[in-house]
Amino acid sequence: MAVNQLSVFIENKHGRLSEAIKGISESDINIRALSIGDSQDFGIVRMIVSDIDKARELLGNDFIYKVTPVIAVKMDDRGGALYQILRAIEEQEINVKYTYAFTSNKEFGAYVVLRVDDVETTEKVLSDKGFRLATDEEISG
Repeated sequence: MAVNQLSVFIENKHGRLSEAIKGISESDINIRALSIGDSQDFGIVRMIVSDIDKARELLGNDFIYKVTPVIAVKMDDRGGALYQILRAIEEQEINVKYTYAFTSNKEFGAYVVLRVDDVETTEKVLSDKGFRLATDEEISG
């Protein structure tokens, strides 16, 4: 049930981010979620896209990229919602490496994306606690 995230390594230079996004945008691939972590010399662009295989093909040999399984958890639009999700994970001593959020269409609402040490265990823990997890199909459709 994990969602596939595309992580693209990009030099921190003028126009390089635009180059990475250009082919994806021109090919009608929808970027559903995006997060950028940077340092002085490079950045990692994390994306959830509507067609990951096509996006990988477009990046080709011009960029270094990796597909990473992440968990997208439906989050209520109220104070404390994120804390409940994090607390459920923490109780099982699962480490969260990073997180970011996005909104989807009205049917699916807001999600928090979690990169964790153990995807399968985290999915089970969250499902058992009643949290709704997204699939690639839901996010892409």
